[in-house]
Amino acid sequence: MPATPPPSTTSYAARPLGQLVRDIPGASAVFRRHRLDFCCGGDIPLEVAAQARQIDVRLIERELVALDVGTSDDTPCDPDSLVGFIIGRFHDVHRRELPELIILSATVERVHAGHGDVPAGLTGLLQNVLDELSRHMQKEEQVLFPMMRSNPGGFLAPPIARMREEHKEHGRMLHHLQDLTRDLRLPSDACNTWRALYVGLEKFTADIMQHIHTENNILFPQFEARNGAS
Repeated sequence: MPATPPPSTTSYAARPLGQLVRDIPGASAVFRRHRLDFCCGGDIPLEVAAQARQIDVRLIERELVALDVGTSDDTPCDPDSLVGFIIGRFHDVHRRELPELIILSATVERVHAGHGDVPAGLTGLLQNVLDELSRHMQKEEQVLFPMMRSNPGGFLAPPIARMREEHKEHGRMLHHLQDLTRDLRLPSDACNTWRALYVGLEKFTADIMQHIHTENNILFPQFEARNGAS
């Protein structure tokens, strides 16, 4: 007799990706592995996202069941603490780590220019990511975040909408990065620099997706709800 799936799986398919990541620690890793966009596509139901990637949603549900133990991560909920968390955990980390990834990428592209698996164009892409992300984070830190901290009841929908649009562009850049690196698959003869680059890119990919998720699905809705109720 086939095993009956746990009752909790019946609610997963219809729930948005962002909500699942927020409620189930480790769900982000599952979604990254299946290339499901839980940051910019956080409002898309799991079943719809899985269908678009031609993945059996039941497979993903089983992975989520194994993770769902009713715990939560240590991300703060109140806006003031959440803003501080975002700056320290994501903004500062991107500023510190991306320049080093650009250096590593330039070395790999130069030294292995004739290699069939070299991620040609990656250095330019990473520089664009750094430039765009730096401008985006500066706008948040100098304009949006101070508004949230000083006047949480204010009308914040327009600047939030702009940040959401920029997050979509970051998501497109991330997909381009995955394509250039063949989902970070290393050739068997990759040198240590190439390996270090892909380890760093794997961390950056995880960080940027978690960063966008934290803003889109945890921070921003708190202010949009207030504005909608006013």
